[in-house]
Amino acid sequence: MEIKLLGLVNKEVIEEQIRICAAAGKISRMQGTVNDAYDSVEDPNFALRFLKRVIGMGHTATIDHDYMVFSLSGVTPVVEQTIIEERFSSFTIKSRREVDFSNSVFYVPDFHDKDGNLLQENETLKNKYVEHMSSLFDSYTCFVDNGISKEDARFLLPYCFHSEIFMGLDGTSLARMINSLTKGKLSNITELKEFGNKLLEIAKYRAPYIDCLIDDSVKNYSELEEILFNCDLAVPSNNIESPVLVEATPNIDQHLFVNAIARKYNTSINNALRVYESEIKGNSELERRLMKAIFAEENHDDLRQVNMSFNLSIPFSILTHLTRHRRLSLSIPQFVPNVSLTNYLIPPKIQNSNLKEKFEDIFNHNNDVYLEFKNAGVRDEDLVYFVLGGVNSNIVINCDGEALRWICRLRECTKAQWCVRNAVTKMHQEIGKLEGNKYFSENLGPDCVVHHFCGEGKESCGRINSILKKTKKNM
Repeated sequence: MEIKLLGLVNKEVIEEQIRICAAAGKISRMQGTVNDAYDSVEDPNFALRFLKRVIGMGHTATIDHDYMVFSLSGVTPVVEQTIIEERFSSFTIKSRREVDFSNSVFYVPDFHDKDGNLLQENETLKNKYVEHMSSLFDSYTCFVDNGISKEDARFLLPYCFHSEIFMGLDGTSLARMINSLTKGKLSNITELKEFGNKLLEIAKYRAPYIDCLIDDSVKNYSELEEILFNCDLAVPSNNIESPVLVEATPNIDQHLFVNAIARKYNTSINNALRVYESEIKGNSELERRLMKAIFAEENHDDLRQVNMSFNLSIPFSILTHLTRHRRLSLSIPQFVPNVSLTNYLIPPKIQNSNLKEKFEDIFNHNNDVYLEFKNAGVRDEDLVYFVLGGVNSNIVINCDGEALRWICRLRECTKAQWCVRNAVTKMHQEIGKLEGNKYFSENLGPDCVVHHFCGEGKESCGRINSILKKTKKNM
């Protein structure tokens, strides 16, 4: 694992960032301009002392102005999934759709018992682990060599392979990440704790205010899990066959029309409702034009006034295609306690090929080896690397109308990965079934369908040509 802080990192740069954050803390309670605040914290020692005092009072918004970018090399998707799930940072990740991982190096953990003690059989287990993981990468290579695309073959990749990530975050998020990885429940996973400690060492000189934000009261266990599992609830594991709309704002069309009227005329919702019902409702041509105009607004304020939640199953490999949309609120199962390794998705091209049985055998054997390690007393935190990319995760997505518009725009495109495209298309269809949601649903989808435009240039799938040809014919 190699963690580097990118960009200029010298004494002057660090002092300047601290000065900016200190000035941000000063401006809220002093007379004068922002420039006056900046000039008043010219002394580096004073700026740091003042900044620590401000954030020590809980005003951490000041260090949101301190932005850092890291390169993470040789980390596994366990790190990747953690920073995605916890919404810690912005990130860019090496694509498994485009890059061949046949010769990838992979992480080998030590194996501990549930109390964190190194098992006596550790070396034996590590040798068996290396043999097993090597066989999984060999299988991945075999599938690629037999014509299976990398985006489908990656379902076989175990979550121990090395990933490459650019990660950007502000001072507040960095402190939260360090606390979670070094003190919280995630610290029980050795790799995550090592990652957190490396960030802390960098932060000590790059963000020297960090010491007053390290919280020793953070617990390395989950009270919620202790309560739920001690209740011994009989909860069956299942795979959600198709995205389910859990709840949504009623009468989305009307809600958006009324909100737009209220906002544009600076009137009450009740007045706007009366105007809508008396002068607009039932005029399909006007309603269609109004909804297009709402979607065309640059800031999309009105679309953010409606909400919807979906429950769906999606493979771990595909999670980033949804979780990277930072406007979403997400509920995702964590790696610990371990997810079911026998709940997985078979890509259609493999399902309909002579490789299907081999694919299933790989997943079944992986589960057998996992159980062997578990029965040997290995703690759950060391077994997270047995997760394969095709293992399903049941997630809940909560989003507003603007977030759904953006997701449908990108993920219903024919160039999107087939699995996420199918999921988002079905989410769109579920929304389309709602009563009072005709015009909102009509405006969801990729640019070629909604706007008769494609920005892919030479990489376009060509769908836009048939759409334009059909449109011209109907004119």
